[in-house]
Amino acid sequence: MHIVGVIPARYASSRLRGKPLVDLLGKPMVQRVYERARQARMLHEVVVATDDERIATVVRDFGGMAVMTSREMSSGSDRVAVVAEQMRGDVFVNVQGDEPLLPPSMIDNAVQALLDDSRAAVSTLARPIESVEELVNPSVVKVVFNHERYGMYFSRSPIPHLRDIPDPADWVKHHTYYKHVGLYVFRREALLRYAQLPESRLERAEHLEQLRMLEAGFSVKVALTEQDSIPVDTPEDVERVVTILREMEKLSV
Repeated sequence: MHIVGVIPARYASSRLRGKPLVDLLGKPMVQRVYERARQARMLHEVVVATDDERIATVVRDFGGMAVMTSREMSSGSDRVAVVAEQMRGDVFVNVQGDEPLLPPSMIDNAVQALLDDSRAAVSTLARPIESVEELVNPSVVKVVFNHERYGMYFSRSPIPHLRDIPDPADWVKHHTYYKHVGLYVFRREALLRYAQLPESRLERAEHLEQLRMLEAGFSVKVALTEQDSIPVDTPEDVERVVTILREMEKLSV
């Protein structure tokens, strides 16, 4: 199996314009993500899929490979599919371009979940939700899965709804909820099929690309992890990540 990691990097983020080029202690975020992905044992190659020549130039300057994609694409996985059309590979991993602290072992875990299950077209990750704040935050995507750990639904809302417990603040005390970690591992055929599908009804409603997969009948394997990452969507997120990077650099000295 030849496994390729692809980092979608779109310039026109709605909340943080030019997000892949945001400086994080002397390195642009896209470089931080690239270097993390390169540490994953399961990836043979890492590529950045971008819609902006400024990002592509930065990637090439630090020694990475960049592939240009259209600005009209609706999801990161659509950009990954462009790479799959141009490069050889059996498995393609959508590594989120806004998670500069992503542990490389999470990539390995997600890839292994796909390789271990021949029925799965796609694999992804989830971790238990421990706080009410995460549960009710629409930016934290929730997932429910069946006894074989195939995804049944993803939502920005808390799922399931506990009908007999009126206060959502008490829900995490009575039920285990799972946060979806937005890392996708595709078999090549599934990825190319995904890219041919129109944006789905549920995908449009929740703005979640994984719902296109479910509506099309893809088997999405959900691997569990205790690890987490911090997505960068706002200037406040940037400050938080920079603080963590400073602490990590102190520990490595």
